[in-house]
Formats: sequence, C-alpha cells, structure tokens
Amino acid sequence: MGGDAAGDSMLVLYGAQWCPDCRRSKAFLAEQRVPFHYVDLEAHPEENASVERYNDGKRIIPTIVFPDGSHLAEPSNEALADKLGLSREAAASSYDLVIVGGGPTGLTTAIYAARENLHTLVLERSALGGQAGVTERLDNYPGFPEGIGGAELADRFARQAARYGVELLPAVDVTGLSADGGAVTVRTSTGQDLQAGAVLVATGSTYRRTGAEGEADLIGAGIHFCATCDGPFYRDADELVVIGGGNSGFEEGLFLTQFARHVTVVERGPQPKASRLLQDKVAGHPRMTVLTETEVSAFVADDRDRLASVVLTGPNGLVTEHPVAAAFVFVGLDPNTGWLDGQVALDAAGFVTTDRMMQTSLPGVFAAGDVRSGSTKQLASAVGEGAAVALQIRHHLDARSAGK
Repeated sequence: MGGDAAGDSMLVLYGAQWCPDCRRSKAFLAEQRVPFHYVDLEAHPEENASVERYNDGKRIIPTIVFPDGSHLAEPSNEALADKLGLSREAAASSYDLVIVGGGPTGLTTAIYAARENLHTLVLERSALGGQAGVTERLDNYPGFPEGIGGAELADRFARQAARYGVELLPAVDVTGLSADGGAVTVRTSTGQDLQAGAVLVATGSTYRRTGAEGEADLIGAGIHFCATCDGPFYRDADELVVIGGGNSGFEEGLFLTQFARHVTVVERGPQPKASRLLQDKVAGHPRMTVLTETEVSAFVADDRDRLASVVLTGPNGLVTEHPVAAAFVFVGLDPNTGWLDGQVALDAAGFVTTDRMMQTSLPGVFAAGDVRSGSTKQLASAVGEGAAVALQIRHHLDARSAGK
C-alpha cells in the first residue's frame, strides 16, 4: 500500500516482513481483532520518510499510528494493549502454577505441568517465545538438521502449550510476589492479585548497553541490539561494527555480512569469547575483521543526528575514529529481575539464586532458564531446565497437598 495512510480512520502499522517485532505487533492486533492498515516499507520505501517524521528522524519499526495522530514506536504488547484499552485479565483468580515469562523455559514448563493436569497460567510482558522468537535462525537446536527460524519455533512452543489447555496471557507484566501460608500471591500490572500453589520465575535476560558517550542518543538511529530486526536496513552499507566478541557477537556479525560489504567485530578482551567453531568461521570470512583489546569509547553523530562513526580505543591506548553505517551491540546480558524488588535472593549480577531443586529463597517460588544464576544461557538448556523444574514443582505441590 502506498501513500501516508496515517490520515485514515483506522490504525496504521509501518513495518517490514523481516522485522520480528513487526510480526509480533501484527499478530497481536490480529488476535485482538483490531483492524489496521499495514505499510510494507520494503514494497514502499518512500514511506520511510513517514516513519522518520514520526520518530524525530529515526527509522524505528514497527511504528504504529493511531487515528488521533498519536503513535507508538516499537511498542511492547503491553503498551499497545494499554493504548488500545484492551482487557488483559486472567480468567481465574487461583492457579496451581503461575509462570512469569513466556519464553522457551516458561512454555516448556507449562507443557509439562498441563500434562500433569495442573491449572497453569503463563504471564508474558511482551510476546510469547522470548529471545528465541526474535532470532533469525537457530542452527544448534536438536531435531532440526536444517535449522529453524526463531519465530517459527516460538510459535510451535506456544501452540503446543495452548493445545494442553495452558492459559497464555501476553502483554501482562508482574509487579511483585509474596508468600503467605504456603500460597504465593502474584501481583500483575493490571491490578489483579492471583493466588498460586507455585510460581516459576522465567523472565530471562536482556542485552546490556556499552555506556559509551553518545550511545543513548543514537539508539534506533544507527545503534541497535538485534541484527535480525535491524540489519536489513543496511543493505549495501560499506561498514558495520559489532561490539562484543562472544557467541552472540560472532553469530550476528556473520548474519550481517549478507547486507554489508564489511563487518568489524570489536572485543575489549585479549581474545574473543566465542566458540572455536564460530571463531574459525569468522577468521575464514573474507569480509570480516576482529579487533581485540579494543573498546568503543564514543559514538559520533552526523548533522542528521544519525550514527556516523565510532571512536575506538585500542592496544596501548591508541585512539582512532572508525566510520560506520551502524553499530550492533552484544556485550552481555542483564537479568530481568528488577520487578522482584528484593522478594527473592539474587547473586551479585542480579540473577536469581536457587537450590539444587531450582527453588528460590521464597517458599513455593522456583526459577529456571536465563534468569537463574548459573544457567548456561543456551536455548537447549533453557528447555531442559523448563522440563526439570516442572518435575520439582510437581513434587512441591504434592507435598503441599499432603500437608508435609
């Protein structure tokens, strides 16, 4: 569809087929039966000007424009639901198990729990599927020798959980937990207090920022945290930089080579932390370079307030300015535990600590997956922890029912 459709009487979503967040927003609107126009920016690149106009010169998608002229840029499902005035209430007030987090760990636990006839609710603040759902392709998940798209795998998890009768409630945040007399109360952002025999914390983690000068002002205007989401904006770019030499940095760097003529990976340590397989792939790629003992000290904007270059501090303190079309940041993960507000014990990095049975310091509350201290932050292990913690929750509920 061409033309600036924002003047129409219904909502307009600007996006692209390759954008996971655009697909999430489209699916959410369709599930809620909200009519909307969809503007495909690949088919109508002239509409990029509309996106930039709404976002102060930044090209951020999805951008959703409402009939009153207001807009949301890259909104969470929760923010979108609130803007639309949609109800996000749980169907019941009491459950055997409430799972906070709808990624692979939470959905696996839900499948196992539902098969044990446990009344189970999954609360997810954004979209079901977690980080796996916004990964372009997964090549190391068992059972898929040709690999599988992250969005497809996430959808399979969610559909399987729904088939077993799990109540799935996206776009609902949890604001706190409390335990009293063996039951756990889950407080939601919609104002509900839900009672649960057990709770699983499976809220995962998010990518960390560098903290370098200029970063905050250029996010979405040349600085990104998801190559899958934003890499296609930079087709035929001369140079992209990836910050972080771990598995994520190397994987996303390789992905970006399908768009840019050259990709430089910047690692502050003396050696990359990526697996040997990934290091060998990058070393053998003719359009990739790895700089070690180097870090970004500043991001520099051009006269349009878009990223133009990064200032690098290398070995022996040598400072250089590196022109780039965009920078993709993969410098570690921060656990999504701020909402717990001291209700359970955390380690020094903010991850949830558990015993061998994956139980936290709060009785009846368990933790698994990326949010748990000591987890391996890999998809296969996240699924494995989801299955393992489901068995521990079953034992806990049985003991509680028996009055032990």
